[in-house]
Amino acid sequence: MFTNTKFATWSLKPEILSGLEKINWDSATEIQRDTIPIALKGLDVIGQARTGSGKTGAFGIPILNAIEAKGYLQALILCPTRELAKQVSEELESISGDMNLSIISVYGGTDLEKQARQLSAGVDIIVGTPGRVMDMTKRGYIDMNSPHYFVLDEADRMLDMGFFPDIMWVLEKMSNRKQTLLFSATFPQEIIDAANEFMSNAEFVQTNEDELDLPDIGMFRVKVSRNNKLHATTRILMNNEHGQSIIFTNTKRMVDLLTSKLKKSKFDAHALHGDMNQNQREKLINSFKDGKQDIIVATDVAARGLDVDGISLVINYDVPNDHESFVHRIGRTGRIGREGSAWTLCSSQDSGEMDKIEAAFGIVQEKMDIPQLPSGSEERVAWQEDFTDSSTPFGYVRIELDGLHGSNFKLFKWFRTNLNCKEEELGDIIKLKDSTIIEVHKSKASLAMKVLEKQKYNGKSLSYSLSTF
Repeated sequence: MFTNTKFATWSLKPEILSGLEKINWDSATEIQRDTIPIALKGLDVIGQARTGSGKTGAFGIPILNAIEAKGYLQALILCPTRELAKQVSEELESISGDMNLSIISVYGGTDLEKQARQLSAGVDIIVGTPGRVMDMTKRGYIDMNSPHYFVLDEADRMLDMGFFPDIMWVLEKMSNRKQTLLFSATFPQEIIDAANEFMSNAEFVQTNEDELDLPDIGMFRVKVSRNNKLHATTRILMNNEHGQSIIFTNTKRMVDLLTSKLKKSKFDAHALHGDMNQNQREKLINSFKDGKQDIIVATDVAARGLDVDGISLVINYDVPNDHESFVHRIGRTGRIGREGSAWTLCSSQDSGEMDKIEAAFGIVQEKMDIPQLPSGSEERVAWQEDFTDSSTPFGYVRIELDGLHGSNFKLFKWFRTNLNCKEEELGDIIKLKDSTIIEVHKSKASLAMKVLEKQKYNGKSLSYSLSTF
């Protein structure tokens, strides 16, 4: 991800070079190396860059180099979520060093009057979400005739979230716009069409053209039933001795449920999703960034813009519903070349979707068993006997009895008597060359195996295994 190009290569302001030095930025990433020299010339840029590639620096450094602390709006940056807007603002503050710029985040869910007072006091750069920026413009607190520089960050996410009408409204108001920088991980036709409307002769920058810009981390795939995902999660967490963790689920309800279960299992877990009010969310995110919290359980949208250096572990409790989300998730760790690992928990129902994601991006995940319990540790969530993943669509588990031949009726009667079960809880009996398979309903499968271990059939002990026939 990093290149040999130093930031000192370019004619940047001393304050910016000093700011970069303070945050230990020495060498540019690929997207920064390719974007910054073009943007410094004042040209429009369309950049294809995924999360964790250093794109904030790619558009932020040229803009900071072009402006001064004047107290009126010079640059507008739009982001899809308030978390990402806040993150971008903080990063620009760090890069700008001692430039004394007024950089304000403008997004919903916060005190409107307080935001209005901040804007009225003077601002050089606004980083905001489309809806609130549009609202504050209509209220007269933002003058769209003022800024010369415009950035659209994560354009594909904006499109997915339905923000493009608001974005086009903002662009139409920016009568003195001189430079536009657009960044997106993917380029649906709608984005290309929109870009052609408000950009002219833009330079296209694409890093890793032939391969996905995945973080250099360990990626592992664990086959586990739905009922044992909590057990697997606790084992993985207990083996993560250093760093912070983020666990992804697909729904807000599952975030709350999993967080509750982890807390009961003595893990310091905290929920992050869209139903939380803004003050709660910011308090949690800031606490997590400061290293005061170890584990966050989140939905995809809530975690956008959550860039924390200390995240060393990502767990996909649920396989995401869309392919891009998987890349964004694992991009939470291994930020800018740091170490990390991502574990994906796959039940039989998840496997098909996970196979598609791997094929789409050429991802290779190492197939792993649930990690062993660390030495000297006590189990926090017990493994459950669960035959859901190994049962037929009708709920039967197939038990293969080695070397058994004889009457199907007699075998059926023996099982029904010893299991004390209903007739419908036993399914078909299938004769193979060297064995016999009997179908037992999953609710009785564990009992059936205990019976086979203790009871004899025709005076002989039976050897058995679960069949995939």
